[in-house]
Amino acid sequence: MGLIKQKVSLNGVRFFSYHGFYPEEQVLGTEFIVDIDTLLEVHDSGHDDISNTVNYERLLQITSEEMKIPRKLIETVAHCILGRIREEFQVIQEIRVSIRKMHPPVRAEIENSSIELLFNR
Repeated sequence: MGLIKQKVSLNGVRFFSYHGFYPEEQVLGTEFIVDIDTLLEVHDSGHDDISNTVNYERLLQITSEEMKIPRKLIETVAHCILGRIREEFQVIQEIRVSIRKMHPPVRAEIENSSIELLFNR
């Protein structure tokens, strides 16, 4: 019998938040898009019980709470999200948190800037 790895994700979660290095970014705000992937081993696929998986509603709640706290760097936001997920869900073996800042205030036409963190237990 082989090992089963299960991936639970949130993709393209949109927030309007006030993160940014420049003071005007923390006043005006901008749109951010967050993606989260979690990976865990599952040993029993026959039980229809949420305690046997990662509750993506809880992932969304953690992310929403952290996105509400203005910070200068999206790296800091990503670390806080990852840390809380890692602490709450000990069964998760891998976590990926990606945050894209849409239309950052730079002198070029770019779609977004981004940060991605990867964690392996």
